[in-house]
Amino acid sequence: MKSDHIRTLLKDTAVGTSVTIAGWLRTRRDSSGFSFLEVNDGSCLANIQVIADKQLANYETEIKKLTTGCSLVIKGELQESPAKGQRVEIVADSIEVVGWADPEHYPLQKKRHSFEFLREISHLRPRTNALGGVARVRSRISFAIHEFFHQKGFHQIHTPVITTSDCEGAGEMFQVVTEQELKDTARRTGESESFFGSKAGLTVSGQLQAEVFAQALGSVYTFGPTFRAENSHTSRHLAEFWMLEPEMAFCDLSCNMDLAEEMLKYLLSDVVAHCGEDMALFDKFIEKGLLAKLHHVVDNDFVRITYTEAVDELLKSGRDFEFPVSWGVDLQSEHERYLTEEAYRLPLIVTDYPASIKPFYMRVNDDPTTVAAMDILVPGIGEIVGGSQREERYDVLLGRMQEIGIDEYEYQWYLDLRRYGTTPHSGFGLGFERLIQFITGMHNIRETIPFPRTPGFAPC
Repeated sequence: MKSDHIRTLLKDTAVGTSVTIAGWLRTRRDSSGFSFLEVNDGSCLANIQVIADKQLANYETEIKKLTTGCSLVIKGELQESPAKGQRVEIVADSIEVVGWADPEHYPLQKKRHSFEFLREISHLRPRTNALGGVARVRSRISFAIHEFFHQKGFHQIHTPVITTSDCEGAGEMFQVVTEQELKDTARRTGESESFFGSKAGLTVSGQLQAEVFAQALGSVYTFGPTFRAENSHTSRHLAEFWMLEPEMAFCDLSCNMDLAEEMLKYLLSDVVAHCGEDMALFDKFIEKGLLAKLHHVVDNDFVRITYTEAVDELLKSGRDFEFPVSWGVDLQSEHERYLTEEAYRLPLIVTDYPASIKPFYMRVNDDPTTVAAMDILVPGIGEIVGGSQREERYDVLLGRMQEIGIDEYEYQWYLDLRRYGTTPHSGFGLGFERLIQFITGMHNIRETIPFPRTPGFAPC
């Protein structure tokens, strides 16, 4: 069924054009001899008004019984609208009711619903203004990511969802087993043969595999779902989330930071330019001053400080933080937000973290207590990007692995990358949902992904 997008009709289509739209009824208001229908097809935030005259064949039998949520196909003529705030409206020649929505049971009536309630009906929440807007923004940013890296000459690669390596070394992986393996374990029949021949889990990062292709193609990126079995119920964590992970050969930490800053500014500029209506909604109802915040990020250079300088700034603040600050501890969200929202009032790139709190693959600095790592911190969220220059020296990498107890036999392929034509290389990971959260102003990260997965919660 071919139909016109409401977004196009409202902006570009000439008055007098015959049009067909397919969408869902938001409201119906009856007047003397006709009805006003507000219809939305998801192409944009705005509805289009449809005039349904009583002369329509199904006016009494169907149109006057329409309620919120009914799906319709409408044919008619686009006419100039006398109403304030809309350029055009449709005078209907025919209205077909494709699907009814029983008002006694349809939960999305014309009123505000809490985000907590909407999570309970995740299969219906994209029909709301806010969550529909998030979906459109998410789609646009996804497109812009591919556009940015294509312009930079990167190749997209698809890293495995099922992996035998724990990139972060934290053991927070979901294990992948077959039904038969579960049965064998339950019956205590001994250790069954693994489907993959070794222990496998859902990936927490595609970085290690991206390094493989960076050492062959130069500049690559992977963008897909990742998983973390972390029993966290905060507004910033999900068990399933999307990660963008570029990886570049012949690129040091400085090159890595430059790319990450340029990319973030590109994405923010793109979404403001292409999702203006949805962004105005978020600015008005979700986070006051949101657009000004995004422009502030785009228009200013990110501040670059070392971890040591960040700790010094926190210590001299005199703040009584919930998590005490000292050199060698990982920065918490409250520390990151203080630095970005109060101390510097700008996004920060914090570098040179203690080696003891970072993964084994990060390049050891000359000191040698720190590594060539960088995190990008933004107001309201904290860490949004984490990256590093990777350790390209075989002996140093092997020593780090042995130091923290990683089985080098299982990572021979990774060590091979240092044996055969090694290069300085670096990369970073961008938490896609955290970026969406920053851009839309959503308080809880569960509103930034279509179907949130958190401990005890996996709808649909």
